[in-house]
Amino acid sequence: MLLAGVCASAVATALFAGGPGGVEAVEGHSVRAQARFDLPGAADRSAALTYDRSLVPEGSWIEVRQHTAPGGPTTVRLKVAGMKPGHAYGVHVHQKPCGADPEAAGGHYQHRPSSDPHHVGPDNEVWLDFTADRRGAGAASARHDWGFRPGEAASVVIHDVPGGAGVRAACFTVPFGPVGGGD
Repeated sequence: MLLAGVCASAVATALFAGGPGGVEAVEGHSVRAQARFDLPGAADRSAALTYDRSLVPEGSWIEVRQHTAPGGPTTVRLKVAGMKPGHAYGVHVHQKPCGADPEAAGGHYQHRPSSDPHHVGPDNEVWLDFTADRRGAGAASARHDWGFRPGEAASVVIHDVPGGAGVRAACFTVPFGPVGGGD
């Protein structure tokens, strides 16, 4: 079940106090999405699907945040709870939304799309690998000088092992947004 809505703004986000009597608008694109994992048959109720309940139990939680500054960096942050304690996971942004079939999310989002295996890595992709602590919680962050292309980044897939490959253990559909980021 989706626990909270998604907060997104395509042009301007977040207002911060800018000093005496002023407010400074911080432009860019921000997304915050969170959910609890459910079984693929519950796809109509949750944006977060577990395919391997031993690694990502039903009811475990995920939050993903993206912030892209205009003409500047993109930061993606991941937080999870309820995972298998002590397990090391691989996590990547993928091209398509989640589905009942783990392969529905397509391949890794790549800044410079390529079929060359040398381009699979944290410099050309968003990697958020983590190891769950003794309580099953984990967090990761990735920062790049580029932003997402419109419609080409749509989910976060949790793999059973860290690195560039692995079995898909879970998937979370996230409305990543384009903006900013130079080449």
